[in-house]
Amino acid sequence: QVQLVESGGGLVQAGGSLRLSCEASGRSSSSYHMGWLRQAAGKEREFVAFISWSGGSAAYADSVKGRFTVSRDSARNTVYLQMNSLKPEDTAVYYCAATRILTLRPTGFDYWGQGTQVTVSS
Repeated sequence: QVQLVESGGGLVQAGGSLRLSCEASGRSSSSYHMGWLRQAAGKEREFVAFISWSGGSAAYADSVKGRFTVSRDSARNTVYLQMNSLKPEDTAVYYCAATRILTLRPTGFDYWGQGTQVTVSS
C-alpha cells in the first residue's frame, strides 16, 4: 500500500505560480513512478505530468508543456509540481498518483491522493 498526501493548492491570479507537493509513504513507495492528474468541474480526469521512479524521465501534457515542471526529492519521498504562468483553464482538483508501469492514462495509476484544489482567477 502507498499513501499519498497532496498540499499546496489555492487561489491565484492568472499569470501567477503555485507549487504542489505530494508526500508518499508506505512500502516501496520510492520505487513507484509518479504522476500528476487533474479534474475540472464537469470534465473527465486528465493527465498533467509524469516522472519516473528515478527522476530521470518526465512527460507532460501539451497543455502544460513549458509552464509546469515535475520533480521529485527521493530523500523526502516527495514529488513536486511547479506551475507557472497559470491560466483560468488550469482550474481543477489536482491529484498525485503512483504506478508501477510507464503510463499517461489515469486508469494506469494504482494509488491516489485526496486531491488539492487549484483555482486560477482571470
